[in-house]
Amino acid sequence: MSASPVTTISKRAVSAYPADFQEQYLRAFHFMRLSRVLEEKLGALYRAGGRIVGGVYLGKGQEAFAAAMGVQLRMGKDVYGPLIRDQAGRLAFGEPMTDCLRTYLGAVTGPMRGRDGNIHRGRPRDGYMAMISHLGSLLSVVAGALFARRLKGTLGDSIGATSVGDGATSTGAFHEGMNLAAVEKLPLIVSIANNQYAYSTPNTRQYACDNLVDRAKGYGVHGEHIDATDLAACLTAFRGAAARAKAGEGPQIIVGTLLRLAGHGEHDDASYIPDKKRHTHEARDCIEVAGKFAVAQGWATEADLVTQMEEIRRLVDQTVAKVSKEPVPDPFKESWLALSTSELVEGQNAS
Repeated sequence: MSASPVTTISKRAVSAYPADFQEQYLRAFHFMRLSRVLEEKLGALYRAGGRIVGGVYLGKGQEAFAAAMGVQLRMGKDVYGPLIRDQAGRLAFGEPMTDCLRTYLGAVTGPMRGRDGNIHRGRPRDGYMAMISHLGSLLSVVAGALFARRLKGTLGDSIGATSVGDGATSTGAFHEGMNLAAVEKLPLIVSIANNQYAYSTPNTRQYACDNLVDRAKGYGVHGEHIDATDLAACLTAFRGAAARAKAGEGPQIIVGTLLRLAGHGEHDDASYIPDKKRHTHEARDCIEVAGKFAVAQGWATEADLVTQMEEIRRLVDQTVAKVSKEPVPDPFKESWLALSTSELVEGQNAS
């Protein structure tokens, strides 16, 4: 299964970063911008009324944190359990944009055949886990998948990754999954996007520790806190986490500080966020920051960025137009049997 095509920005300067850092940075940056444009389109379709099946939850402001983890993973080899604001990570992991749009538009050609919520999509056979709405629950799913591979002798150098928000760290599912992963020293990366609000509940009402990364000590695992508006910092952290996980050093917790630059969902105006908070460092737009950094490093020019964005917008528009013509479930023809039945099992009759 191929990932969405990556527009090319030519390599230029040699920096102090590792040899492959520039290439990975530009790949992640591409997926950040692709995610932003795709989600802007999803938001527009939602507001148009009747086009989107279910709600729309945007990852605006979290693209660097999500993409930096996604580019460390290998579809078909590793295990990934993304959440609602991880579209950039999904694309970086290898999710085709058609899978995303077919699920949001309820097409029968999508991975869920138009039978499940748009955020629940996945392809478990490829290590791409379908999200569970109860936040924190995917930590146990990904940890369980890694443990099962170990028992079967098929783990190899596979790693797993999942993400949660600051609010999810307060759930029992998070504790149970994290404790299991730590005891078993599973090769699991857990990214915690501290976007300041669990829906409308601020950090001050979420936890009493100075920083969520302090919780890593309690589980006996490696923890790191980073500026999640800085793509270079995100990539450096996740590259290190992936290397340590593969080396048998057990779970890795990466806490990224940022501000959600949209409401909890498109139904929410985020009026509970004080205006002062919107002018803090963590409120920086990670895409703007990443673009300026790439230009400053000599990895791209302003003209490159304009051309890339034009290509991305054209690709998104073409894909939306294609998927919009595809059929939705017909209640008079559907059997509505579970997807586990032989004729509907994953991988059968897939386009």
